[in-house]
Amino acid sequence: MTRVVTLLTDFGTADGYVGEMKGVLASGAAGASLVDIAHDLAPQDVDGARLALARYWRRFPAGTVHIVIVDPGVGGDRAALAVESEGRFLVGPDNGVLSPALLHAGMRCVSLPIPPGASATFHGRDVFAPAAAALAQGIALDALGEPLAHPVVRRTPEATRRDDGAVEGVVITIDRFGNAVTNLMAWRGGVVTVGERRLPLARTYGDVARGTPIALVGSSGLVEIALREGNAAKELGLTRGSAVVLLPAG
Repeated sequence: MTRVVTLLTDFGTADGYVGEMKGVLASGAAGASLVDIAHDLAPQDVDGARLALARYWRRFPAGTVHIVIVDPGVGGDRAALAVESEGRFLVGPDNGVLSPALLHAGMRCVSLPIPPGASATFHGRDVFAPAAAALAQGIALDALGEPLAHPVVRRTPEATRRDDGAVEGVVITIDRFGNAVTNLMAWRGGVVTVGERRLPLARTYGDVARGTPIALVGSSGLVEIALREGNAAKELGLTRGSAVVLLPAG
């Protein structure tokens, strides 16, 4: 069976680091289908990578191996993980970046050994790519390392409902369009306030004029603050952690 191996990193594509990992994968798992998810994540942005992973990892077929490398602690005392969850495999550092898979019941994870001679600055090539190649070849998870009972888990902060029915939340990430994705969910309409702005929830970007701020439910099911054909984060001064409030409809 041909396995799919995906790659998500903050390495960029100008320096050859991704190419080195692909060379290891091509040598160790010949015939595997390699899929680049993204390599332009903000450097060291573990939460950004975690949120990106949450969008796609279960969209791929069972047996897929996901490599996720955003690893500011490389070479330190953090563990290196291989995980089996929901019929898929993931490899990456034990810093919370694999949390979307770690939160599922029945998941299993092992701590990967660091081989002698591995670079202290490039575990993507020397630890994670070989582990992913082994999994793509059908080698069992348990053969790769010792069980790890308590991996690091990061969670998106939960929104808080007030006594008046409003819900307080925060911006959890800014996408490449400048849309501010929040931790709010709104299936029954309402008004989102951000700073002094009051934005009634709309259905599509086209519901407002060009250059106008808008709140709507994005494809992830979360409320987003956008600017039609513009950058809402820059226009409204939004960053990760900025406060937002959902006022109920009516």
